Amino acid sequence: MLLAFNKPYGVLSAFTPDGSPNRTLAEFGFPKQVYPLGRLDADSEGLLLLSDEPGLNTRLLSPTFQHQRTYWAQVERIPSTEALASLRRGLQLQEHRTLPCKAFIIDPQPALPERHPPIRFRKSVPTCWIELTLIEGKNRQVRRMTAAVGHPTLRLLRMRIGSYRLGTLEPGRWIPLGEIDRQSVLSSAAEP
Repeated sequence: MLLAFNKPYGVLSAFTPDGSPNRTLAEFGFPKQVYPLGRLDADSEGLLLLSDEPGLNTRLLSPTFQHQRTYWAQVERIPSTEALASLRRGLQLQEHRTLPCKAFIIDPQPALPERHPPIRFRKSVPTCWIELTLIEGKNRQVRRMTAAVGHPTLRLLRMRIGSYRLGTLEPGRWIPLGEIDRQSVLSSAAEP
């Protein structure tokens, strides 16, 4: 079984509480025996896969398989060509150098529903949506990468895994994936 879930803000990628005020996956009526494949931090949103199949975690998350995951990050200010090039080349983040990735400004900028609670707003500081496609997923990696090039992430959504897109699945909803969607998830190539 493979499920796609649009994880809302403030929800842990776990079924058990961690002592924080965040909600858990237990509130969303998933079938028994499924577990999240990878994770999204409580303050991140978007596509989270759940399964009861051993081995999918490794196939989807190990950089060895170069399985692509695409994120939309709303960042402070408009990134320069140099900042985007730095993201693409890979960055040194304390103990880890990120692998090269795809990074560009989304044009036209997406019109997404507001998050609850909304992001911080500063009248004198514009925001910009960028898309990043990675083949690795270190702890808070996208946020750390954008901060390292001077553009802190205000909102983060995972939009695609492999070539499977989140699409119109509403936050807090999940669906079982059929064979065609499953193959899209397992596809290692994601077109820009």
